[in-house]
Amino acid sequence: MSVSIVPARGRTSDSSSDFAMQSTPGHVAIIMDGNRRWARSRGLTASAGHRKGAQTLEALLPALARTSIGTLTLFGFSAANWQRPRVEVSQLMRLARTTLLRCAARCVSQNISVAVIGRRDRLPDALVDAIDSVERSTAGGGRHLRIAFDYSSRDAILTAARAGTPGDPCSFSEMLGGGDVDLLIRTGREQRLSDFLLWECAHAELYFPDVLWPDFDADQLEAALGWYATRVRRFGR
Repeated sequence: MSVSIVPARGRTSDSSSDFAMQSTPGHVAIIMDGNRRWARSRGLTASAGHRKGAQTLEALLPALARTSIGTLTLFGFSAANWQRPRVEVSQLMRLARTTLLRCAARCVSQNISVAVIGRRDRLPDALVDAIDSVERSTAGGGRHLRIAFDYSSRDAILTAARAGTPGDPCSFSEMLGGGDVDLLIRTGREQRLSDFLLWECAHAELYFPDVLWPDFDADQLEAALGWYATRVRRFGR
């Protein structure tokens, strides 16, 4: 597992064709951190930062389609985030619903299946209905967008362990559902996993760009993938 602390920057290759030739991770995970700090730095409310963060995600979908990433897992809402102010949590729930519904048609057109991982019993009914609708409408997509919502990796590991006794690490990973992560990106200038995909990130390359999530764009994604292409992954060998 390697760690990179990288300043915000633009393109790292001379042309899109050069970039397309680079090695791309099969499974990328992103901790979308920094919405509230982005808003505070501009004298805005936390909800304004979250709305901008949602817009960043939507704007990034076309760029993702131009890569060969097979699975993208996003940390949308942690189980620990219930401790935030009630008003902020309510706004996040409504924003998650509208964003999911708005992105559904684009995901269908780009052959992307959407799945939400984490608990659903604590979510508002309207959000659960939206999740069910989007998962049904995008089922069968060849590429996978997974969104962790009301999610705790420790809880997921315990639940999988209680469900049965896996014979080996690979079968346990299948029980968790997402497979190993190749590249983890965390925006927001923090350097921790925050209970996100702990098992799946055992051998992940860790990339920490010096940028808040609302400012993460296609160039930033390209820089992350370009950095990943320079890594030599030996898995202990």
